[in-house]
Amino acid sequence: MSAAAAMVVSPAAEKLFQENSDRARYARCIKASKRVRWDIDADVFRGRTFDFRRKFLPDGLTKVDELEFLTVEEKRAMSHVQGRSYACLFGLVERFISAKTLELASKQVLGDQVALEGLVRFSDEELKHQELFRRIETAIAARMPGGYASIADANEVARTVLNKSTWAVLALTCHIELFTQAHYRESLERDDELSDLYRDIFRFHWLEECQHAVMDEIEWSREDRNLTSAERDIAVDDFISLLRTLDEVVSAQSSADAGYFMRLCERSFSPAEQQQIRNTMLRAYRWQYIVSGVQHPQFTKMLSSMVTRQQLQRVQASLALMMGGRV
Repeated sequence: MSAAAAMVVSPAAEKLFQENSDRARYARCIKASKRVRWDIDADVFRGRTFDFRRKFLPDGLTKVDELEFLTVEEKRAMSHVQGRSYACLFGLVERFISAKTLELASKQVLGDQVALEGLVRFSDEELKHQELFRRIETAIAARMPGGYASIADANEVARTVLNKSTWAVLALTCHIELFTQAHYRESLERDDELSDLYRDIFRFHWLEECQHAVMDEIEWSREDRNLTSAERDIAVDDFISLLRTLDEVVSAQSSADAGYFMRLCERSFSPAEQQQIRNTMLRAYRWQYIVSGVQHPQFTKMLSSMVTRQQLQRVQASLALMMGGRV
């Protein structure tokens, strides 16, 4: 009896329990994935096109209400520009997420077949999401004037991201999957001006990303359990570096988009107004792709459970520096 009791509390038994628990969570993700699976044409687009008389993104994401000197039509135009970049930037991050997920799946080929199925479904859905956002960008581009520029190369960004430690990549990925939930909540706000098609895009994207966030947590925790303290410290620095990379991408895109938006408007803006437009666009993009993720309660809970107080402070200080003291 004492030997059995010792086995129950031994590290090996605890690890086995954790692995079994992860397997059960994967099984639930697979079940949910099958239930909510959707098709781009049959469920999302359904023969519809984008109505440029409506906003594409909710005000909580675009921050357009901060620009009181813009007309209603100009605010709508800014949401169109941001809606196009939303598709471009999400297509970009989905690129490295699907690549990392396939790498994780390859490690389970002769291992846990439930985890393998979950990760394969995950990567398949991420590839579908890439197609969805390509379709969105193409559809919007066909109706917008020339001069728009997508700044970052998705493959180059993916190579930069995937060159970092797996712990850091999974931390970044988990943060991304979680902020899609925040974006979906913003789209639920009562707003008759918001595009029905874009509202559905938020909803269908969220339906599958809910399962992805759970699988991210499983894999991130699994990776964390295999790290030494020294390795984790390096991984924390890698995560900070990846957040800086993401900030560089969104900063460059916001600058290009602010210039493009002002060229779309049929009037000139004062130097102060131009700067305010640029600042607001940057704040919107940083909120969409960084702040809404790192401030998500589940992400802060996960990160805090893995790192030391000093490491957490390092992440927070770096974020504050990137955001100019506003996080």
